Amino acid sequence: MFPERRLRRLRKRQMQPLFQETVISKDDLIVPLFFDETITEPMEISSMPGQFRYPVSMAAEVCEDICNAGLRAVLLFGIPVKKDESGTSAYERDGVIQKTVRAIKENVPEIVVITDVCACEYTDHGHCGIIGDTCDGTDLLNDPSLELMAEIAVSHAESGADMVAPSCMLDGMVAAIREALDGHGYEDIPIMSYSTKFSSALYGPFRDAADSGFSFGDRTTYQMSPANGREAVLESKLDIREGADIVMVKPAGIYLDILSTVAALGLPVAAYQVSGEYSMIKAAVQNGWLDEKAVVMETLTCIKRAGADLIITYYAMDAARWLNEEQ
Repeated sequence: MFPERRLRRLRKRQMQPLFQETVISKDDLIVPLFFDETITEPMEISSMPGQFRYPVSMAAEVCEDICNAGLRAVLLFGIPVKKDESGTSAYERDGVIQKTVRAIKENVPEIVVITDVCACEYTDHGHCGIIGDTCDGTDLLNDPSLELMAEIAVSHAESGADMVAPSCMLDGMVAAIREALDGHGYEDIPIMSYSTKFSSALYGPFRDAADSGFSFGDRTTYQMSPANGREAVLESKLDIREGADIVMVKPAGIYLDILSTVAALGLPVAAYQVSGEYSMIKAAVQNGWLDEKAVVMETLTCIKRAGADLIITYYAMDAARWLNEEQ
C-alpha cells in the first residue's frame, strides 16, 4: 500500500493530540494512603521513596492536599497499635481506619473514601484472616475469615466509608460482605473487589509500608498463581456473580493481558500499580537511568489502554501535578 498509505501523515507533532486514542485523566486515579496509629509525624517508607505513613491526626490535611491537586478518591490502609491472632482491632469502632475515615469525611466530605478490607495488617501472624489447621497444615481458614471480613466492612461503612475494597482473596468474600452490608442498611455502599490478585513478588515494599509481612508460610493458597490466566479471569467472573460493583487486577503493569480480558467482562475495572512497580521506577530514576515523568505517564497510559477505568497508583499526586502543568 506504500506510498498511498503513509501512517506518518497523522504523526505530525501538531496533529498528534487529535489522534491520541488513550488519554489519562485525574479522574482515573486513586491515591493509596497509609495511616499509622503509632506515630505522631509523617514517616517516610524506606523502600518507597517519596511515600509516607501518616498519623491519623493528619488525615484531613493530607486529603485536602489531594483534593486541591484535582484528585477525587483515596484508598486507605491502616497500621494499628495492637495486633492479635484474630485481627480484632480491624473492626473496632476506634480502630485506625475507622478514626481516619471519620476525620476525612468530617473535614473533606467531597473526597471518595475507599477502605481496604483485610486483616493482614491487624494479625500478629500477618495472614489475611483466621489461621487454623487445614489439609495442608496451618493455613488461612476460609469461612471463619469471611465472618471477619464482613465485620470489618460493616465497621468501615458505619464510620462513613464511601466504598469497601476486600483484598483477602477468600472464596465467597464478595457475597459475605454484600450480605452483611445489606443486612445493616448499607445497600448503597459499593464493593470494589480485589478479584484477580496475584501472589506477586512485587508486594515487598507494601509489606514494609503496611507492616503486613507474614510470620510463616506464604499466600499462595489464597492469592493467584502468576502462571494461571484462565483461573485469574474466573476469579473475577465469580466475584461479579457474587455482586461486586468493580473488579480489580493486581498488579497492573505486567498483567495487562489479564486486565484486557477482565475488562471485557463488562464491569468497571480497577488496576493497581503496586509498590514494587513504583519502587522499581523510583530506583531507576534515582540512578539516572529513566525519565520519571515519561516512564510513569507511559505506564499509566498503557494500563488504561488495556482496559482499566480506575488506576490505583502511588504516582497519583505526581501524575496530577504533571497533568495540571500541561493545562
